[in-house]
Amino acid sequence: MLKHKTLDSATGGATYIAAGTKIVGNLSGEGALILCGRIEGEGKINGSLTIAAGSHWKGAIQATDIILAGSVEGDVTAEQSVEITETAHVIGKLCARSIAVAPGAIIEGDLSITRAKERQTSKLGVRLNT
Repeated sequence: MLKHKTLDSATGGATYIAAGTKIVGNLSGEGALILCGRIEGEGKINGSLTIAAGSHWKGAIQATDIILAGSVEGDVTAEQSVEITETAHVIGKLCARSIAVAPGAIIEGDLSITRAKERQTSKLGVRLNT
């Protein structure tokens, strides 16, 4: 079961990028970020990242926890978990300690599950159209 997080407990409210907004360039920050628009560039978020249905991110992404409901073209790396909803479309590598994929999600790329202490990975070369 996928859990939906929209608030970061450390900072309170989340930063919101509205639908209709397009950002070109690299983005970094602290705390939770919710994307409803479009971003072209790399992202490094020290906190949770939610990519809402209908939104698009083109570029590599790093965050503590990630929820993907929109589309991503680029590698996705989470320190903890990645949750992929039924509306998501991902083209790129996914790497996290935990990856949950809902039926209906489209993933074109590799999944890599990391272990917390050993930093080893278990790679699954897959293309999922669930």
